[in-house]
Amino acid sequence: MPRWSSATLAVLAGALVLAAWNGPEPNGKELFERRCRGCHALDHNKEGPRLRGVYGRAAGGVADFEYSDALKKTAVRWYDASLDRWLSDPESMAPGTDMAFRVPDADVRKALIGYLRTLARSAPE
Repeated sequence: MPRWSSATLAVLAGALVLAAWNGPEPNGKELFERRCRGCHALDHNKEGPRLRGVYGRAAGGVADFEYSDALKKTAVRWYDASLDRWLSDPESMAPGTDMAFRVPDADVRKALIGYLRTLARSAPE
C-alpha cells in the first residue's frame, strides 16, 4: 500500500472539494423545464410569449402576444448578451416590464441561453 504525504493528501482533498463545489455544468433544457415553463412554452403563448425561435428575434416580436408597453419600446434583438442582461434583471432593460423573474446565477443564465440558441433554427411563427 502506498504511503501518501500530507501535502499530497491535501492537494487531492482540495481537488475533490473543488470538483464537488463546481459540480456538473447546468443543463439548459432541464433548467428551462424547471424554471421557465410556468410562464413560457416553446410553441404556444402562456403568461409569457412562446420561446421557440426567441434567439435572434426582436423583443416584442411574437405578433399574437400582448407585450408590456415597456418591452414594446425597446429596440432589442435577443442574442447572448441581451438575453443575459434580460434574465439577470429585466427591469433594467425595460423599466415597467411585466416580467419580474430573475436568474441571478450566471452559469444558469448561460445554460438557458445555450438551450434557447439551439431552438433558433426550428422556429414556427
